[in-house]
Amino acid sequence: MSELILTDRKDDVFEIVLNRPEKRNAMDAGLWEAFSDALREANRTTGLRALVVRGAGKCFSAGIDVTAFMLLPQRYGDDWLKRMRTVTDDFQRVLTYLERIELPSIALLHGHCLGLGMELALACDMRIAARGTLLGLPESRLGLIPDVGGTTRLTRLVGPARAKELIFTGKQIDAEQAERWGIVNRVVEPDGLQKALEAELAELRLAAPLAVGMAKRVIDGLCDVDRGLMLEGWAQSQLVPTEDFTEGIQSFAQKRKPEFKGK
Repeated sequence: MSELILTDRKDDVFEIVLNRPEKRNAMDAGLWEAFSDALREANRTTGLRALVVRGAGKCFSAGIDVTAFMLLPQRYGDDWLKRMRTVTDDFQRVLTYLERIELPSIALLHGHCLGLGMELALACDMRIAARGTLLGLPESRLGLIPDVGGTTRLTRLVGPARAKELIFTGKQIDAEQAERWGIVNRVVEPDGLQKALEAELAELRLAAPLAVGMAKRVIDGLCDVDRGLMLEGWAQSQLVPTEDFTEGIQSFAQKRKPEFKGK
């Protein structure tokens, strides 16, 4: 397993730690592949009652490492812009796998939970956030949409109006507002994350594991996630070749306000 991801089994709990703290756990190809491997390891492990995902260092995750876009030609060829639905499918497949593991999954959030990091958290069943955590999907400020399930899963959680507010603006909200909107299950003091996790795990252990797994499948099956993911991929394939996306990436790298032209 890559050092970018740490795994640990503690009795009946499998823990995955995003371990790139010097980059605020920004996700590059190496971390994403290692995370996928860790999920498969968790799914193969017997005797588990829960899966926990957390981030090392000062935050859960600042999202995708924007420099990862520069490496797409190496992986998908020089015509990668024409293959964006394939690119999106590959990213989506990891979080769909996470969502469909029958173990209840809990994301422990602190610091920042943004972009792809928030999409990962949304693919978990429950989210516990430390007070002061900032959450957001800033993709529109790069000329994109959240296309790794963020648009679909956020809408499922909070409804169209709230989802539009967050996705249209790309703004960040604090953990307390996220709790009021139903994005996180509870907010605790920063030093209380582990205690809150243990309390949740104790409740889960009172339930029959087969019943929990089946309830998860039924609840998740009530929403047409597959159709939502397909629409996300289609929309992103239209946005990536635009001048606005190029401007979004350049302005981000240059730390300036973007000048979008709708082209």
